[in-house]
Amino acid sequence: MIKEKQITIGITAHVDAGKTTLSEAMLYLSGELKSPGRVDHGSAFLDDDPIERQRVITIFSRQARFTTGKNEEHGRGVAGVTLIDTPGHVDFSAEMERSLWVLDYALLVISGSEGVQPHTKTLYRMLREREIPVFVFVNKMDIAIKSKEEILESLQDELGMPAVEFSRAAERPEEFIDDVTMVSQSMAEYVLENMQDDTAEKSRGEKAADELFDEKISDAVLAGEIVPVMYGSALRIEGVSELLEVIGKYTRPSAYKDTFGAKVYKTMTDKNGEKLSFIKITGGSLSVRDNVSVKSPAISGRSQQATNENGKMPGVSDGSDVRKTAKINQIRLYSGNRFQTIDTAGAGMVCAVTGLGSVIPGTALGNEDPAADLSSEPFMIYSVIIPDGKDPHAVMGDMQTLSSEDPALCAEWSRDGSEILIRIMGEVQLQILQQIIRDRFGYEVGFGQGRVLYLETITDTYEGVGHFEPLRHYAEVHLIISPGERGSGIVITSDVAEDELALNWQRLIWTHLEEKEHTGVLTGAPLTDVHISIAAGKAHLKHTMGGDFREATYRAVRHAMMQAKRDGNMLLLEPWCEYEIELPAKDLGRAVTDIKQMGGIQSDLEQGEATAVIRGRVPSAKIEPYRQVLTGYTSGEGKLHVTQCGYDAACDADTVIEETGYDAEHDTANPADSVFVSHTGSDIVKWDEVFEHMHLTGVLKSGTRVENRYIADPREAARRRMAAEKDLQRIFEMTYGQAKPKRYIESKTVTAGEDDLSEEEAADRAARNEEIRAKHEKKSAPGDERPPLLLIDGYNLIFADEELKELSTIDAGSARDSLIERLVNYAGYTGMEVKLVFDAYKVAPGDGSTEKYSGVEVIFTAADELADVRIGRMADAAGTRRVYVVSSDRLVQQDVWTKGAMRISSREFLENLSRTEDEIRARLKM
Repeated sequence: MIKEKQITIGITAHVDAGKTTLSEAMLYLSGELKSPGRVDHGSAFLDDDPIERQRVITIFSRQARFTTGKNEEHGRGVAGVTLIDTPGHVDFSAEMERSLWVLDYALLVISGSEGVQPHTKTLYRMLREREIPVFVFVNKMDIAIKSKEEILESLQDELGMPAVEFSRAAERPEEFIDDVTMVSQSMAEYVLENMQDDTAEKSRGEKAADELFDEKISDAVLAGEIVPVMYGSALRIEGVSELLEVIGKYTRPSAYKDTFGAKVYKTMTDKNGEKLSFIKITGGSLSVRDNVSVKSPAISGRSQQATNENGKMPGVSDGSDVRKTAKINQIRLYSGNRFQTIDTAGAGMVCAVTGLGSVIPGTALGNEDPAADLSSEPFMIYSVIIPDGKDPHAVMGDMQTLSSEDPALCAEWSRDGSEILIRIMGEVQLQILQQIIRDRFGYEVGFGQGRVLYLETITDTYEGVGHFEPLRHYAEVHLIISPGERGSGIVITSDVAEDELALNWQRLIWTHLEEKEHTGVLTGAPLTDVHISIAAGKAHLKHTMGGDFREATYRAVRHAMMQAKRDGNMLLLEPWCEYEIELPAKDLGRAVTDIKQMGGIQSDLEQGEATAVIRGRVPSAKIEPYRQVLTGYTSGEGKLHVTQCGYDAACDADTVIEETGYDAEHDTANPADSVFVSHTGSDIVKWDEVFEHMHLTGVLKSGTRVENRYIADPREAARRRMAAEKDLQRIFEMTYGQAKPKRYIESKTVTAGEDDLSEEEAADRAARNEEIRAKHEKKSAPGDERPPLLLIDGYNLIFADEELKELSTIDAGSARDSLIERLVNYAGYTGMEVKLVFDAYKVAPGDGSTEKYSGVEVIFTAADELADVRIGRMADAAGTRRVYVVSSDRLVQQDVWTKGAMRISSREFLENLSRTEDEIRARLKM
């Protein structure tokens, strides 16, 4: 029995190159279709959507399954192929690019009548960047003007492609060997090693048909050293059979992992309302009713994750922290719009599944990693004009449904919440989107005037500080933000030692940096192309919650940008494109002048007697309306080809900034100011004064600059750690009032010596100390038969235990329950009465509560009461009863000592608790 290899091939092309026609011919020759459909007749098997048939273009990627080489005698060339037909129109590049994520090979179709076109260059660049092996089919050779040799030469020269004609390899084996050895070093070395000098020509002829030689060519194709080129006419079904044979012979199945993993490259809703997720399985197998882990890609379309100095940021996956599990309800194998259900799918298969819910393309399943960002991103923003009587929120729900299927749309509310905004690649996509909304949701929408999606970046390095400290909250974050390479997005690293800022807080800052598009300060456009390093941070043992670091992180990013704006180091970016204008030679001067007026750059000029071609770069917004102008002054003979090439400095930045009228100082949704606590509440400190109030030392003051990054001085970090305890004491006093010096207490906090006191003060001190000693002696005297009372500051004890502390960052309730369970055993074994006190701010606000758990009384204080105060009152009310208080808070220890209680630090108690648990386990074993 012949064993098929499973491969996935994506077919890509410039629009109108005949890509879908070729797909139909391949399906027909492989026996999947009785007759090939035609795009112009609206009968194409893969273009089955009514809008596609009406527009005669591919809009949505479709898949089909077929087998090559069914008649191969020994199984060579047999392949089970999943063919993914992708859109060719530039407006739907994002749909095409998402499909590239799951390909083993790509089939690039080139029109023989047009040759290499601008979008062809973009496609081949994308394939090379993703290291996807390529086959080329030159279509429409029946109407081609250039010869095969001329077309092959243009592929090599214009694309830098290691192209080799495979059409007549068997007919001319010697020439074929020369061709492959000219472009592939590995093939040249192989031929030299295996060639016999005395029978060179014979040996070379034999090698062309040798199976081992074919395997070496397959290796070279897989490595991108050779691109096989075939010629024919898909409409006439010429050269297609040979193409299938070459694909079957020179492809290799991918190596898959043993454990399950899969990539979601497309989502859609079928006619029954079922949400479908199209996946490529990259390891293991998947069965119906399996539970799978789901990892979503990063939310921001222009963010890029990075690693710290020691590798990946611990706890942060490639792409996102967003993880969940889902159960697979159904597995479908699609071919066109037809499908069959199966119970199990194996590695290498492309299928659709139900049960994942509202995931988006780029999501990963199992042990796979989410997708990186797309390079084909819309650069135009349009407002949605909602029909009268239609609920805007219902319309937003529909837009978000479409955005889940095509994340590039990025539906969102405007800054003032009055409009729904979407991002579009071009006019054709806008028209089709309007039709999709009408057909799918049953109402008509309009669109406002499109405007360019600008971006912002910085041109120098700044330290951004965010401090968030309203009552009972605390977080401070220091970020170093440096310029990044153009197109790099937002790259994040961490340069903070774990002993300076706990890992869980670092992960939280990292997550907050990724979870949103950070708003710039020039026009309110998204921030991009920067390197953000977590340089320092600080949390409070009791008063820090997760949301505090979110506020501090956002403010730190904004703080750095405000400094850059003040110094003139913020830069507005706009989308640029590469253009190619072909026009009559007599009109060349007009075109050159127009390009200069647009702020464009001319890089190449080809001038003949009748025609001329100019190439270069120009702002996208300026060139888009130029098509009609070009058509007008060239009487329809001018041709404009445009390929997006990313963002660069905006030409009319000052004008754009002025017209936008954005006021960064008064954007209350994106503050750069910090919040500091005061005796009367909280004070807002303006961004340009934050350095004077921040608690940590500035990092850039003593840092080292390395390749546009600043690395903190380790001595500065040590000084910050030494000052931590003193700072926390100061923060506590600022929050709850300054503690009066208790000079009569014999402890390290005494602020005056005996010689420094007046007679009156010395007498007062002696009397107070005598009173305290009397309380302790009274509680130590026999007579009170009640068991000792153990009062525990709950959160102080949790944060003293590493395991409980780590658990509390995930679920505070679980940390409390774990501690209570341990104390129940302790109380039962020691016979002590245990009261565990928690501050109410960690739970829902209210009047407080008291609950009993098998001998342990758990107390949640009222919303306006601290655990410290409650413990002090209970210690004072205990009378002659022996009282022990567990807390490492120095103020608590001072207070309860004056009330006759014995003090135990949290760490000492944890050691005693562990010894007691060991004793309990030892007794149980006896």
